[in-house]
Amino acid sequence: MSAMHEPNAQQIKDEQLYRQMGMTDEEFERAVGMLGRLPNYTETGLFSALWSEHCSYKSSKPVLRKFPTEGARVLQGPGEGAGIVDIGDNQAAVFKMESHNSPSAIEPFIGAATGAGGVLRDVFSMGARPVALVNSLRFGDLTEARDRYLFEEAVAGIASYGNAIGIPTIAGEVQFDNCYSKRPLVNAMAVGLLNHEDIQKGIASGVGNIVMYAGATTGRDGIHGATMSSSEVSVDKEGELPVMQAGDPFLEKLVMEACLELVKSDALIGIQDMGAAGLTSSAAEMASKAGYGVELNLDLVPQREEGMTAYEMMLSESQERMLIVVKKGREQEVTDLFAKYNIEAVVIGKVTDDKMLRLLHKGEVVAEVSADALAEDAPVYHKKAEEPAYFKEFQAMEMSEPVVDDLHATLKDLLQRPTIASKEWVYNQFDTQARSNTVVAPGSSAGVIRVSGTNKGLAMTSDCNSRFVYLDPETGGKIAVAEAARNLICSGAEPIAITDCLNFGSADKPEVFWQFEKSAEGISEACRKLNAPVISGNVSLSNEVNGVPIYPTPTIGMVGLVHDLSQTTTTEFKNAGDVIYVIGEASVDFGGSELQQMTQGKIFGQAPSIDLEVEAARQRELLTAIQSGLVQSATDLSEGGFAVALCEKAFGAEGLGAGVTISGSAVTALFSETQSRFLVTVKEEHAAAFEKAVADATKIGVVTDSNQIVINGDNGLLIDGTVDELRSAWRGAIKCLLNSEA
Repeated sequence: MSAMHEPNAQQIKDEQLYRQMGMTDEEFERAVGMLGRLPNYTETGLFSALWSEHCSYKSSKPVLRKFPTEGARVLQGPGEGAGIVDIGDNQAAVFKMESHNSPSAIEPFIGAATGAGGVLRDVFSMGARPVALVNSLRFGDLTEARDRYLFEEAVAGIASYGNAIGIPTIAGEVQFDNCYSKRPLVNAMAVGLLNHEDIQKGIASGVGNIVMYAGATTGRDGIHGATMSSSEVSVDKEGELPVMQAGDPFLEKLVMEACLELVKSDALIGIQDMGAAGLTSSAAEMASKAGYGVELNLDLVPQREEGMTAYEMMLSESQERMLIVVKKGREQEVTDLFAKYNIEAVVIGKVTDDKMLRLLHKGEVVAEVSADALAEDAPVYHKKAEEPAYFKEFQAMEMSEPVVDDLHATLKDLLQRPTIASKEWVYNQFDTQARSNTVVAPGSSAGVIRVSGTNKGLAMTSDCNSRFVYLDPETGGKIAVAEAARNLICSGAEPIAITDCLNFGSADKPEVFWQFEKSAEGISEACRKLNAPVISGNVSLSNEVNGVPIYPTPTIGMVGLVHDLSQTTTTEFKNAGDVIYVIGEASVDFGGSELQQMTQGKIFGQAPSIDLEVEAARQRELLTAIQSGLVQSATDLSEGGFAVALCEKAFGAEGLGAGVTISGSAVTALFSETQSRFLVTVKEEHAAAFEKAVADATKIGVVTDSNQIVINGDNGLLIDGTVDELRSAWRGAIKCLLNSEA
């Protein structure tokens, strides 16, 4: 809409045009009260974008306050582009997870690619060099054409961006469920490293200091993307959605290198990427955090389209753009620095002392709004929470074993379930070795990266079993944190902090908000018990298609410290003759399990319970044993239970199998998803020391060179299959589904 055709302030009110931008009547009146007058079209756009759920967290702020955010290692908690934790030797790890769900539901390649690009900017805007990418992906049934398309294109988009920019993707998870049909979850996490003195923040301070714009030109792509990400997608209205913003990883690499050189300069005051709500969010947030104002001359903004209005420039979400504040008189240095990388960096404004965001365009003041009103003083809602009827019904159910007629066939079927099956089709598309610091690539419990110049490593993972969260949000929240920590422990790492991506349906539905609150309580309790504070994160609400919400999916991204890379541990068997131990006993825990879903076609009942005291003790003991050199391989027991974990340990080794004996009910012992359990192998000469170190470890068998998986029970043989047969089923499942004509 051109400036000459923009409606005036009275029309905006009388025709309720603000509603089209996502504002409620009450919010519009709140904005009027703050301004002391009616907002014009551009100002209404500023309010609508920054007061959107995606930017303001207006429904989630009261819940997020539950999270523990402080700890001995925490240098920067929530509130900046990414969180920062100390890892010793004057070094710190910087990480953040972001959602790009709505864009990926519309244009999955572009949406997923720009998700990766955006979270990388969050990290290097803090002064850190990105060293790894992690992802957490959820899709619908791969027998559906649309869901296959979304899956294939989203994976390709992530790969294209990460590979081109030269950042390895070393960990992640992919799960499938009908609840994500046509509404995938694409959560991207980036991890970086910096020295303490290079930490930067997104602030605009110092009256008269210069505001600069660096990176790509501004176009009309992605306008009101933040508002779109705050609302439900209707699959019948995709043609009405805004133009998607495309990413350019080659340009981003240049922007990144320039920014990393800039952070070494004392000319820099603050830096922030232009993410959701573009120039509006970066300018208002940087000013508000610092307690200053910002005046921008939009005539100076580099534009790639003719006749752009102030509204369009401020709300564009064109990618690869940074807002930078530098000391007055030093702007030419910054322009020259960026020019070395063929990046345009121009002066577009200055820092003021009046706490206003003031916009000039064609010689006129086109918007003048308090930066605090936009950023800090957005409305906060205490939404109604109501326990859903299904929860009480499920809690009253007595859990029983699913009926299994053929144990071997059931195991083979489980291995072919897309959530359990090999994700090689996914991670083979990623450059997992870029920058040559990858120690453990995708396919193990967690990815591990070497910390350059040291003998330390960073381990990272992403985890959430949304079925458990749906059945019991509080318990499911605890399990998500515990499983992420288990994956780090099994890699030889001490868990140090988490980031999160809290993906839920509409907060206006009391049952959904109850899920959100309860899962946050579970996450908080587990974080405290496992000493892993929340240092950054993202909330993504309104994940619904035609009014039907996804399962609550609070994804946990966790980073751990490998104190000595010689302690790095992986999943697969190492040597024939090693002793196999299981830590923890199986109970009848099938609510939300893969076996329940496979045999019943739905999930119901109680989620597996978790005792965080037991969890913490087992994690502590196992990590100590690993650090003492007693453990050859380790994995936790998750989807599919014991039998699946045993097979996966053989799949990663060549020519090795297992012979084990388990006790109790065969179905429970093989397939239950009881929590806080591990499967580890130990050299025979270390067996006695391991048993002394880990109280709940039970010896069940040995690694063999027979290429067979042989599982005996109380009454004889339960499963006897070749590793090759089972591996073939597991490895080929996703590729087979993608190539099917279904």
